Amino acid sequence: MAKEKAQKPSKEGKGAPEVATHEQERGATPRLFESFKSSIIPELMKKFGYKNVMQVPKLEKIAINVGVGQATQDAKILDAIVKDMEIIVGQKVVTTKSKKAISNFKLREGLPIGARVTLRAGKMYEFLDRFVNVAVPRIRDFRGFSDKSFDGRGNYTIGLKEHIIFPEIDVDKVTKLFGMDITFVTTARSDQEAYELLRGLGMPFVKRQEAIETNKA
Repeated sequence: MAKEKAQKPSKEGKGAPEVATHEQERGATPRLFESFKSSIIPELMKKFGYKNVMQVPKLEKIAINVGVGQATQDAKILDAIVKDMEIIVGQKVVTTKSKKAISNFKLREGLPIGARVTLRAGKMYEFLDRFVNVAVPRIRDFRGFSDKSFDGRGNYTIGLKEHIIFPEIDVDKVTKLFGMDITFVTTARSDQEAYELLRGLGMPFVKRQEAIETNKA
């Protein structure tokens, strides 16, 4: 999937809806999880005819990965990226290392080449809340995410081009722009179930009719 290009966000974030923050998350149930329980579960049960609430698909985790090829030449680049990622997600980020040496790319085994983090439970819902309500609206010329990026097992991946769409990042202090792949892992048995779950959670997909017309064009 093509990565989305971000526009430079304003510092004030005026007009953005009230969403959960890292501080609000502590000691409080994320509002998106409350919405899942109160409205999304009943809607999915009705739509797919589930007989038991345990059959309803749910969001299991959110995995975020960043590849940094330049880190092989300058370790400070990866340090800056890890710092910004931790500001965005509100938890510890781990670095990924190369599994084998590739001489053509001057890559040695065990060399740090990226960063990743997995969000679960409250932090997962808090991140998704901020992502769909504040970060995504800052993407330039955004018209919705494609519904073609499911993997056939109910998981969905988005490619972002610039991390500065997240409101926690002070653009004036950014030393390195980077993109990321965000994978939403669900317990859905099909892509259609996963689509309806994520749509209910606020994922701004391209409208089906609009997608059809775009493909025809």
